[in-house]
Amino acid sequence: MERVEAERDSAGQVRTGRDGLERLLDAAGAESRRLRHALTLLCDGQWWTLADLVRASATSRRTIETLLRELRLEQDGDRLRVPLTHTPDYQDLLAVAPPPEDPVAHLVPHYAHALERLTESIAGAPRARHVLDHVSATPDTVLRRALLLGARFWLPGTRLLCVGDHDLTSLAVKLVHPEADVTVVDIDERILAYIDDQDLGVRTRWADLRLGLPASARDHDLALTDPPYTPEGAGLFVARAVEGLTDDGRVLLAYGASERTPMLAFKVQQALSELNLTYEAIYPDFNRYLGAEAIGSAADLYILRPTTKTRPAVTSRLSRLTTAIYTQGPQSVETSQNALTAPHTPSPAPALPLDFDPDLLVGDWPKDLRQPRVKLSTWLAKPYAAAADRVAIAVPPGLETALPRLLLATRAGHVRVLGTDLPPLPDVLAAVYKLSTDAGSLDAVRLPPPDGEAPSVLRRILDHGHAKLANTWREALIAVARAQGATLTKNEARTLIREAAPWSDDLTPLEAPLHRLAALPSAVAATISALTTTT
Repeated sequence: MERVEAERDSAGQVRTGRDGLERLLDAAGAESRRLRHALTLLCDGQWWTLADLVRASATSRRTIETLLRELRLEQDGDRLRVPLTHTPDYQDLLAVAPPPEDPVAHLVPHYAHALERLTESIAGAPRARHVLDHVSATPDTVLRRALLLGARFWLPGTRLLCVGDHDLTSLAVKLVHPEADVTVVDIDERILAYIDDQDLGVRTRWADLRLGLPASARDHDLALTDPPYTPEGAGLFVARAVEGLTDDGRVLLAYGASERTPMLAFKVQQALSELNLTYEAIYPDFNRYLGAEAIGSAADLYILRPTTKTRPAVTSRLSRLTTAIYTQGPQSVETSQNALTAPHTPSPAPALPLDFDPDLLVGDWPKDLRQPRVKLSTWLAKPYAAAADRVAIAVPPGLETALPRLLLATRAGHVRVLGTDLPPLPDVLAAVYKLSTDAGSLDAVRLPPPDGEAPSVLRRILDHGHAKLANTWREALIAVARAQGATLTKNEARTLIREAAPWSDDLTPLEAPLHRLAALPSAVAATISALTTTT
């Protein structure tokens, strides 16, 4: 342990360094409450790491570092505290009142088992992806979110939509309120697979919210989201959350900004105001994080209620959709702004290959091309009205995870995909396409119908990407039974499907996480085997 010795003046008296500290507190004025709280923690005899002190005081790292420079501290490794011999020097500067009361803190001790399970689950979760602005909430935070939901709303039978769930709040809700109906939509395949592996009955759906909300993620009573902390990200995630609600639903939003950047908070709240939402409650610093020290490792929790003017405002907001919503990576707001202001910036739209003459263009293409075109979001939302045999799809940087769905959204004979860093495709697509790749492009040529009952059923499901998976599967099984000279009712077919794939109700192949699509061939084979046995 390293002790920082107290300085003494010429008379031998301890020099406390209060002058600089008092100037700092005076300059902060009413906001010095944060600094005084941090000072109180440092004077209580406990050791604090910088990260823990930031999170406990909900104060930005820069502000805490400014405070520490004005104190006489002792250090043990990366831990700090004010020596007990010095704490009397600061007694009149401390914040003696506790921070604002947590509305559900008194309930936490009654859920020790849930907190233990959540601690293990969060520790074992996939690593954060910085390009998606992932920062994990603490296990205590996700538990308190679940407790607040139960304290504020009646959850038995209530439908909750988690719009993004890297924090695993869905698991906390199912642990505390197993009777609640919980669905997660997320772009991160790893998170969706991990949530399903916990086997708590959470429904999972893949979605890139910039391209749309899954049809099966509508009509919820409540929605909860912890979005990218940009005005664009918060506005988009909340707009999608509203899309997923009934008319009398609520949105719970986690959002935080540094006490140093009120203008950023204003811009986010302005984006919320444009959606014509009313603020029912704001719980300050309710959420705490394992990181995000620039905002004090903390965020407020908003409860927002739509008004009669909200849905038209959401429609207007989504019509002006931007794909740059993050703070980092190729789809960061800063990258987009730099591209717009840089001189002689080339158009991001790709050039049409000379060896490919498409009937239809999907995505953003040069305006001088004469072929019919459709937006990526429209392409995924509904089947294209006209039959197209040759389709060219442009995938911009940052939207590559949509590629498997973009291919499943069509029955065209030949699809050419252009984009950088195109990801590997799941094996299940080999049932539909012959795939070949070149630098910056992918060709998908549709295969002829397969032989065999199971391959034919699988192909029929994948050929109808916008249809409910279980419905297509059911009709395909009935057709197989008829070809065998047997009769299979719709209810009997549904039973076979639910036994083989209980997760398959109400979702389409375009919404299904990749781990569900990967399980589809074996599940289809199981229903064919069961059908043969019963008939």
